[in-house]
Amino acid sequence: MGTTSDEMGSVEQTSSSSFNPLCFECGQQHWTRENHLYNYQDEVDDDLVCHICLQPLLQPLDTPCGHTFCCKCLRNFLQEKDFCPLDRKRLHFKSCKKSSILVHKLLDKLLVSCPFSSVCHDVMQRCDLEGHLKNRCPGASHRRAALEKRKTSKTQMEIENENGTTVIDLPAALSPETDCSGRTLTSATLPSWMEEPGLDNPAFEESPAGDTTPQPLSLPEGEITTIEIHRSNPFIRLGISIVGGNETPLINIVIQEVYRDGVIAKDGRLLAGDQILQVNNYNISSVSHNYARAVLSQPCSTLQLTVLRERRFGSRAHGHPEGGSPREEVFPVVLHKRDSAEQLGIKLVRRTDEPGVFILDLLEGGLAAQDGRLSSNDRVLAINGHDLKHGTPELAAQIIQASGERVSLTIARPGKPQPGSTVREAGTQSSSQHHAQTLTYNRPSSHKDLAQCVTCQEKHITVKKEPHESLGMTVAGGRGSKSGELPIFVTSVPPHGCLARDGRIKRGDILLNINGIDLTNLSHSEAVAMLKASATSPTVALKALEVQVVEEATQGSDEPPSAVSENEYDASWSPSWVMWLGLPSALHSCHDIVLRRSYLGSWGFSIVGGYEENHTNQPFFIKTIVLGTPAYYDGRLKCGDMIVAVNGLSTVGMSHSALVPMLKEQRNKVTLTVICWPGSLV
Repeated sequence: MGTTSDEMGSVEQTSSSSFNPLCFECGQQHWTRENHLYNYQDEVDDDLVCHICLQPLLQPLDTPCGHTFCCKCLRNFLQEKDFCPLDRKRLHFKSCKKSSILVHKLLDKLLVSCPFSSVCHDVMQRCDLEGHLKNRCPGASHRRAALEKRKTSKTQMEIENENGTTVIDLPAALSPETDCSGRTLTSATLPSWMEEPGLDNPAFEESPAGDTTPQPLSLPEGEITTIEIHRSNPFIRLGISIVGGNETPLINIVIQEVYRDGVIAKDGRLLAGDQILQVNNYNISSVSHNYARAVLSQPCSTLQLTVLRERRFGSRAHGHPEGGSPREEVFPVVLHKRDSAEQLGIKLVRRTDEPGVFILDLLEGGLAAQDGRLSSNDRVLAINGHDLKHGTPELAAQIIQASGERVSLTIARPGKPQPGSTVREAGTQSSSQHHAQTLTYNRPSSHKDLAQCVTCQEKHITVKKEPHESLGMTVAGGRGSKSGELPIFVTSVPPHGCLARDGRIKRGDILLNINGIDLTNLSHSEAVAMLKASATSPTVALKALEVQVVEEATQGSDEPPSAVSENEYDASWSPSWVMWLGLPSALHSCHDIVLRRSYLGSWGFSIVGGYEENHTNQPFFIKTIVLGTPAYYDGRLKCGDMIVAVNGLSTVGMSHSALVPMLKEQRNKVTLTVICWPGSLV
C-alpha cells in the first residue's frame, strides 16, 4: 500500500503548471489543510494505512471503537458525518486520541525517496525527509532560489507596471507566451505559497463583483419550450438521470443530473431541475416514472423535448415583466358557502421565493374545486378586502373563518400566451403545433401512494455448488459508492452459473446477507470480498429482497411505448429511481448537509410533499435548485433528494405549510438530513 516513486512525477516537472502551493516539509504540492505526500519505496503494511485516504498514516488518531485514521482525514470526514468511517458507530472528533509512540515510530521509519528525483536520488526514513529538504537536497535548494527569484521578479514587475513600464524580466525557468498585441505573458503569476479559503460552504462569502454564475444557454424561465436533440446513433444514451413521476409529490419528470460528454450535455441547453413534459408524441407530464423512462429510452435520431424551466426565485413577474414573459392576470372570485361552517377546500401555503399566500391544492369535491375558477399556484392578493400581498396562510385562514357565507378573493395568475405560442422553439421562430391544453402539468386530482407502486418481498435461498464453481452474478452499489449510499444489488445473473441454474436470484434483487454475514453496511469492495470468500463453501445461503415496481395497465389515452429489448446479462444495468424509494427504511442511509449564508435571501431550493389531508403523508422532495444560491454553490443537494429532518427535527407527518416557514426562519445556517437516491439513467 502507498505510492511508489514510479507513480509520482517529480516536483520540478509539475510545479510550473499547478496552482497548488509547494510544501517544503514533504517536497510535494498540496494545500495546507491536506496531508503531506510522500514517494514510498516499499509496500506498506495495511495496519499502518488510513482507510479514508488509503495512504500511510500521518498524525494518527485512534477512535474509541478501535480504528486509526490520519488526523486531517478524520477531521474533514467528521465535518460532514457523525460516525466512524469503518463501523459507522457514533463518533465525535474530541473523543479521539493520539496513537501510541510505537505506531508513530513505525510510521517514521517508512522509507521514502526524495521528490526532486531528477537531481537527487536519496532514500531515507520519512521522519528525515524534512531535514534533508531544508539542509542537504540540491533540488530543493535550487527550487527555493527559483521561487525567491520569481517573487522578486513579480515585485519588480508590479513596481514597473505602476510606473507605466511594460518590460517584464522573466525567470529563465519559465516559458513565456506572447499574445497578439506583442505583450509578454506568463501563467506563473499566481504565488506558489498560497492557501485556498477553507470555507465549509462557498456560498457563505458573497461575491464582491455581483453574481458571476455562468448563465445557461437561452431557455426561458417560467415558459414551456420545445427543443430538438439530434444524435447520429439513435441508440446512444441521452446522458441524463431523471426523478419524479405521478407516484411521487414531484408529479412531473425532473432532470436530476446531466452527465458530462453525454448527448444532452453537448447540446448544452438543458440543466438539472428542468422538467420534461413531452417526448416526441408522448405526453409525460403526469405519468408514472417508469413509463416516462421507457419513453425517453426509445431509440430515435431526432428527439423533440417539451420542457419547463421554472422561474428563478425572486423573478416572478410584477407589472412589466422582463424578457417578454406574460403579464399577471388579476381577477376576482366570489365563493358562496351553504353555511358559515362549510370549508372552501383550499390548501394555502407560503413560498420560499417570494412573499404572499399561494394555493397549493384544491380538495377534490370541495367548494372551490366545484366552482372551477381557482387552481394550484394561484396567488391570493386579498380576501374580503384584506390585503395579503405580504400576508401569511394563517392570517388568510382567520379571515376566511370570520367571513360568513360569502368569501371574496382577489387572485393573481401568470397570464397565458396567445393560442399557438405556448410551446415555442428555443432560438428559432415559433412553429410548433402543440397547444397549452395538451400539456396539463398541474397536480392531478388523484395522487398515487408509493406504497401502492413498489412491493418488497424478502426471500431466503440456499444453493449447492461445486468447489471451483462461482456463484455467477455481478453486483453494484455499496456504502460510499460513487452513485451514493446504496445497498448491494444484483445487476446481472449470467447463464451457466449456479444462481442462474437455481433461478431465484434476479436482476435488481437487494442482497442482505450471505451465510449469516450482513452485507447492508459494507462498501462495494468489502461486499465483493465477502461474497467471494463465502462462495468457497459447498452450500451458500443468501437472504435477498426482491423489489418490484407495479405499473398501471395504461397511462391515460396514450398507448405505452414498446419496450426496448435489454440484454438481461448486461452488468451495466441500473435500477429505476422509484425502486430505491420503495426500499424499507432500514436500508435508507441519511446524511447531513449544512448550508450557510451571510444574507437573508433564499436558501435556493424548492420542496414538494408533506402531510396533506387528501394526499396522506408523503416525503418531502427537493424539486428545484436555483443558480447562484447557497444550495447551488454547496453542490450536494440534488433534485429528487428526500428531506427527512431539519436541524434534527423529523419532517415525518409535517405539513408543507409548516416546513416552509421553518426553513425561512433559519438565519445563517440550516442542517438538512437527506436521503439521496440516484435518478434513473436514460
